[in-house]
Amino acid sequence: MTVPPRLRRALVRMRRDIAFIAAGMTLHLIPLALHVWVVMLALGTALDPDPGTPVVLAFTLPLLVVAGWGLTEPQRRRFRALCGVELPRLRFKELKRQFGYNLLIGPLFGVLEFLLLALLLAALVASSVLVWVWAVSWRWRAGHPGYLTTASFLTVLGLVALAAVPALAAGLVRLEILAGQALLGVSRSDQLARRVEDLTESRAGAVDAADAERRRIERDLHDGAQQRLVSLALNLGLAKATLTDLPPEAREVIDAAHREAKDAIEELNSLVRGLHPAVLDELGLDAALSGLAARAPLPVRLRVDLPPGLPQRAAPAVETVAYFVVSEALTNIAKHAREATRADVTVTRLGGILRVVIADDGVGGADPSKGSGLKGLAQRVRSVDGTFRMSSPVGGPTVMNVELPCPM
Repeated sequence: MTVPPRLRRALVRMRRDIAFIAAGMTLHLIPLALHVWVVMLALGTALDPDPGTPVVLAFTLPLLVVAGWGLTEPQRRRFRALCGVELPRLRFKELKRQFGYNLLIGPLFGVLEFLLLALLLAALVASSVLVWVWAVSWRWRAGHPGYLTTASFLTVLGLVALAAVPALAAGLVRLEILAGQALLGVSRSDQLARRVEDLTESRAGAVDAADAERRRIERDLHDGAQQRLVSLALNLGLAKATLTDLPPEAREVIDAAHREAKDAIEELNSLVRGLHPAVLDELGLDAALSGLAARAPLPVRLRVDLPPGLPQRAAPAVETVAYFVVSEALTNIAKHAREATRADVTVTRLGGILRVVIADDGVGGADPSKGSGLKGLAQRVRSVDGTFRMSSPVGGPTVMNVELPCPM
C-alpha cells in the first residue's frame, strides 16, 4: 500500500512534533516539581515548624538555581535535533534569560505538553473503544444494553480529538520555538554587536585585499614596465653617445626619445610611489615620510615620535593610511594653500593610537565638505576606524588631525 506524499509528510511532521513535546515535557516538569516541592516545604514550615525543614529548603533552593542554568543546554539540543532550530550557547552572565525560560515559561509549557499528551492518549483509547468492547465477555454486553451507543459516542469523540491533536501540537511547537528564540536565542543587542563585528572584519579584509592588490601592481610595474623603460633609456643614451656620425635629424630623434624615456621613468616612479611605496615596507613609516618631506615643493618640518617601549611598526594598513594622508596633505598644501611657506608634520604613538598632525601657515579657509581630495582623505581614514578632524579658519593656520587605531 502506497502512502500519499502529503499524508506521509503530515505523519512525519506529527511524529516530530510529538517527540519534541514529549522531550520538552520531561525537561519542563523538572523545575515545576522543584517549585511544588519548595512551596510545600515553605507551607509546612509555616503551618507546622520542623527543625529539619529549613535545612531541606536550603538544599532545594540551590537545586532550582542549578536547574535554571543547567537545563539550557538540553533545551538547545532538543531544539536543534528535533526542529532544526539553532540556539546560541548563552554565557553564564545571561542567567536572567535562562531563568526566565527554564523556571517561569518552561513549567507553563510543561503543563500544556502534559495536557496535550494526555489528550492524545485519551483520544487513542476513546477511538478504539469499540474494539475493546468486543473483546469483553458477551455476558457483560448482555447486562449493559446501551453499551453500543456509549461506545460509538466515545469513538466519535476520540476520532475528533485525534484529528485535532496534529494542529494543537504544531501550534504548541511554534509557540515554544518563538519563546525559545526570544529568551534563549540571540538578543537584538547581541545581533547588532555581531553584525558590527562581521562588518568590521569584512571591511578589514577588503582594506587588506586592496592594499595587497596595490602592492602587487607596484611590484609588477617596478619589475616589469619600469625595468624595460630603464633598459630603453640606457640603449638610447648609448646610441646617442656612440652614433656620432648620424645626420642631425636622426640625432634629434634619438635625443627626444631619450628625454621621453627618462620622463616616462620619472612618471612611473611617481605612480609606483602613489600605489604603494616600497620604502614603507623596507624601512618603515619614518623613512617613508622623510622621503615625502624631501620631495615636497615647500619646506617641511617632520617629527616622528615612536616611544621605545611600544612596538615600532604599526599594522601595514595603518602605516599605509598614515603615509597617504601625509602625501595627499602635502600635495594639497602645495596646490591650494595660498601664501603657505612651510608645513609641519608630527607623527606620535600614544598607546593604541597613531596620531598624525599636518599644519601649514597658509591663509586657511579650507572646507572639508567641498572638493574630493579632503573627502577622500576622510574616507581613507575611516576605512581603518580612524578619526579625521580639520581646522582651517580664514586667516590660517590650517591643522589636520588624524588618529588611527593601533592595537598593542
